[in-house]
Amino acid sequence: MDTRHLVDRELQPLIDLFGRVDLDAAPIADIRAKAAETYAILPPPVIAPEELLIPSIHGGPDMPAFLFRPAQTRAGAGAILHIHGGGMVMGSVRQMQAGPAALAAAAGVPVLSVEYRLAPEHPFPAPQEDCHSALTWLAGQADALGFDAQRIVVAGESAGGGLAAALAIMARDLGGPGLAGQLLTYPMLDYRTGGDACPYRNPVTGEFIWTRASNRFGWSALRGAYAADDERRGWFSPSLATDLSGLPPAYIATGSLDLFFDENLDYARRLVAAGVPVELHSYAGAIHAFNAIPTAAISQRFTAGLLAAAAAMTAPPAAE
Repeated sequence: MDTRHLVDRELQPLIDLFGRVDLDAAPIADIRAKAAETYAILPPPVIAPEELLIPSIHGGPDMPAFLFRPAQTRAGAGAILHIHGGGMVMGSVRQMQAGPAALAAAAGVPVLSVEYRLAPEHPFPAPQEDCHSALTWLAGQADALGFDAQRIVVAGESAGGGLAAALAIMARDLGGPGLAGQLLTYPMLDYRTGGDACPYRNPVTGEFIWTRASNRFGWSALRGAYAADDERRGWFSPSLATDLSGLPPAYIATGSLDLFFDENLDYARRLVAAGVPVELHSYAGAIHAFNAIPTAAISQRFTAGLLAAAAAMTAPPAAE
């Protein structure tokens, strides 16, 4: 179905900017190089980060990470672990610093963004283990960085949102570190979407930017030889988790034309049914990565909501 006429007018330039890429047909190095050119349109970060090396607690190599520290940190507030997007196969913090920098500035808290290993060279559970290692390291820096270790929030967009949701489940299952919230921007949650086993048959989603074919490629690369039939399946694909109880409050933002629209709404519904507080936003006429045009009115509404949620989730507990 041709859905261009449904796309918000201010967002339509994105369709031609990103174009169509056959991920199956291109070498992964070429895919990443092309993606890096696209990410170059992003604005510079409002905070210059410190580059660090974070040790793995899962037997993997040390991983690069970028620490964004606001000029003034809110007393008694928390911190944010940010996870970048890229379909599990591309992207990097170095190329996408604007998002985590904005979170740090708006919330007044330290933000650590981790350079997790990418598939297909490093399939599940390598990216998830890198993110959990970064979360553990961040929790251990509470005194040094001056934040409340009980107020840590995980955040991410697209694949990073999926990894953030997976990390919330993983941290619960492994006994920590504890989390105060999860900020999920059009998160990539369900490996079945766009495939033969897809439970969603929405005819107006996924035509642009991140398509069904792209999704099959990204999830196949991440899955590797994993059968997705053991107790870790929710770490791999959060939509497969059978138990969502005990997870931190979630803020979920998605677009009505995004391929992930249905899985995002379904995940929100299941979180609520499990007793997890959820704030859900769907933006009409929004395609995947719509906020890459920050001047669009719809993007400004999204950004204002996300930054407000980040500030609220990391805020010190109200005085009794």
